[in-house]
Formats: sequence, C-alpha cells, structure tokens
Amino acid sequence: MMKRRDFITLVGGAVAWPLAASAQQPGLPVIGYLGSPFPDDEYVTVPFLQGLKETGYVEGQNVAIEYRWAENQYDRLPALAADLVRRRVAVLVAAGTPAALAAKPATTTIPIVFSAGGDPVALGFVASLNRPGANVTGIANLSAELYSKQLQLLHELVPNAALFGALADPGFPGIQSNIADLQAAAHTLGLQLIVEYARTDSDLEPAFTIFSQQRVGAVLVGTSNFYSRHTEQLAALAARYALPAIYSIREFAPAGGLISYGTNLSYAYRQVGIYTGRILKGEKPADLPVQQVTKIELVINLKTAKALGLQVSQDMLSIADEVIE
Repeated sequence: MMKRRDFITLVGGAVAWPLAASAQQPGLPVIGYLGSPFPDDEYVTVPFLQGLKETGYVEGQNVAIEYRWAENQYDRLPALAADLVRRRVAVLVAAGTPAALAAKPATTTIPIVFSAGGDPVALGFVASLNRPGANVTGIANLSAELYSKQLQLLHELVPNAALFGALADPGFPGIQSNIADLQAAAHTLGLQLIVEYARTDSDLEPAFTIFSQQRVGAVLVGTSNFYSRHTEQLAALAARYALPAIYSIREFAPAGGLISYGTNLSYAYRQVGIYTGRILKGEKPADLPVQQVTKIELVINLKTAKALGLQVSQDMLSIADEVIE
C-alpha cells in the first residue's frame, strides 16, 4: 500500500447507547449526539471523540455523552432530537445531513454542531459560512457536488462505455436534486445514465442484477449512510457482476471497491469534536465559522482493477492519495 500525504484546506461538513457508569457522575456537562446511522459506525464516532479529547474532554471523565441513533430511519430523527433537547444537553451534535435537518428546528438556544454534506446556507442551517449566526455551526462536506467528477473518473477508466448506472438511496435528503445534477453531468459527457434505488439489504442485489442486464459500463454508488454500512457487500456485488464502481467514502476501497473519491470523513468528524469542545469551553456557535472541507481524497484499489481487467492510467495514479496494491 502506498500513500501520498497531502493537506486538507478549509474555507471560512433510534437507539440510545447506554452511558458508562462513570458518565453518570453529577455535574458533568452532557453532549447530545444525534446520529443517522448505527451505534457501531466507528468511522464517525472515533474521530469525533479524538477531536473532543484534543480540547481536553474525555467521555466518562469530564464530559458525558447521550447518544441517539436513528438506524437510517430518518423519520425517527425529529423525535430523537426533541428528546435530547428536553434533556437540556449542553451541546447538540448532529452527525450527517438528515440529523442536522432534524436538529435545526428542535432548538434555538442549545448550541448545535453539525457535519453535513451540501451547502449549509442553502439547506438553511446557517446564515453564511463566515458568520453562521444564531446557535448553529459545523463542518460542511462536499458530496453531491462531486458526482460529476466521479462520473468523469469512471468514464476515464471505462472509456468505451456509453451507459452507466447510479445507485441511489431514495430516503436520503435531496436525492432527487442530486440525481438531476448527475443526469446533467452525464449529458455533458455524452453519456446515458440508469438510476436504481436501493434502501434496504434486499434492494441491493436486484439493483446490480438490473445494471448487469442493462449492460452498464460502470456504476456510481451515491452518498448514503446505509451504503456506508455495507462497504464489503457493495464491493462484493460489484465484483460478482464484474462492474467497475466508484464510491464517495474511502472505506470502500480497502473493502475491495475499485475507486473512491470524496471528502475525508474522519477529518470532518474530528473537527466536529474540536468545535464541540470549544463550545463547552464557552465559545459561541455564531463566532465559529462553518468549515468547509475542500480537500478530496482519491483512493484506487489496483488489485480490484486488475481483477476487472482495467488499466489505470499513470496520470490517475499520480494524483491518487492512496493506491492499494
């Protein structure tokens, strides 16, 4: 495995976990953590706790955390957010766009720190990036904005294909707008696009079966908390049907996915932890500019490329942040 280090620049992204016994100590500030995915999604919680520790806060020692997880059932998020507000947590962390959409209308007084994809101003989270105003700030990750580039990368890998597939989560906020943007990008490249929707385990294989039957040249797997929990399954399906695929988060590539192109979520959630700690120390959300992660990671799995019979150009390899061999 080869790595090329780079810098990330910023412009300025239900189930309750039981509290540890030590976290029940009276007098500890309490963070409310509202998550769209599942309790074992450590790729977001671990960096969050690391960022929190950098500001001097350690769960169970000098801060308590109340976790609420929607298990990708987005309609449960408003009730979970309301529950955390009733508990008068010191800071409400909204992990992911669906969680942020639920947290924003739940309170105008409790500080909110979000990590979300898309434009925080357009989504109504903040008044502006530099001056968020009110009680909300956070980290913005590029997501749908990357679809066009992802499609270009796929087209470079499979230059003779004219028909591509897109896998989309119908419950993910803004998905129809994202698909419209992706269709426009395909049209610009002179490509055709077939969209299949999948939101449950039983939806995944039928979608890839259709892609195979339609003889698509490659597949773009859209942004989804559900898909992020099925890295190995989705990579295996792509391999079984011999379909090159691109993904939005790097975790897919080590799991056997061909290529990933997207923001570094570990970095984003570490920043969420840092912002949360700074607010606990007395800073106001309105004074903390929204950070926008603009460094995008490209990870290529050469082993998978060889299995698919694909040649990855030296130009693409030279710009990769990581190459898995």
